[in-house]
Amino acid sequence: MTDQDTLTLFHSPQSRSAGALILLEALGATFDLCVLNMKAGEQRKAAYMAINPLGKVPAVKRGDALVTEQVAIFIYLADLFPKAGLAPAIDDPLRGPYLRWMAFYAACYEPALVDRAMKRDQAPLAMSTYGDWGTMLGAVIEQLSKGSYMLGERFSAADVLWGCGLGWGTMFGIVPANPVITAYVERVTSRPAFVKVTAKDVERAAEHEAALQPA
Repeated sequence: MTDQDTLTLFHSPQSRSAGALILLEALGATFDLCVLNMKAGEQRKAAYMAINPLGKVPAVKRGDALVTEQVAIFIYLADLFPKAGLAPAIDDPLRGPYLRWMAFYAACYEPALVDRAMKRDQAPLAMSTYGDWGTMLGAVIEQLSKGSYMLGERFSAADVLWGCGLGWGTMFGIVPANPVITAYVERVTSRPAFVKVTAKDVERAAEHEAALQPA
């Protein structure tokens, strides 16, 4: 592997970047991992702000190519490792639905989730990116009711994204209990890549917390 091919993920344990790390594991990718201690504010220091001036993780670098924004990273990585089969090809009938639910996550689910978590009133319907909470979540539940995964019976990178997002949402009580969502989250998060990364992130988070304690 040349320097131009070297793939690096910038990650902080138990954060949004866990999904990107899970995806890389599921893809069987070879990559370097740069772990930031966000409790110590490393994401706001100059070295990382040069990578992402918003001070957010995840971010991915491959040679000179820098990719930020969670959904862009997922699409990029899944396409970069086509043999893993986690992204429908451009001529696959499922490619359109796959991109739809990837974009729906960023454009609708996350903004709605944040508004709900912050107990903020949504914008007027004409201005709201997600319409209203009930309609948005209803669309997700309806899609998940059609099969085991977001694309029916085919597991894809979209399920890593949604498994993480719905898992966090239900864990914190933002997304109300629903049997379809509960079964989906359990099904997705029991996969080996999820289990491996989750366990390792518990260790990393503990190490970061310990690093902040006085000697």
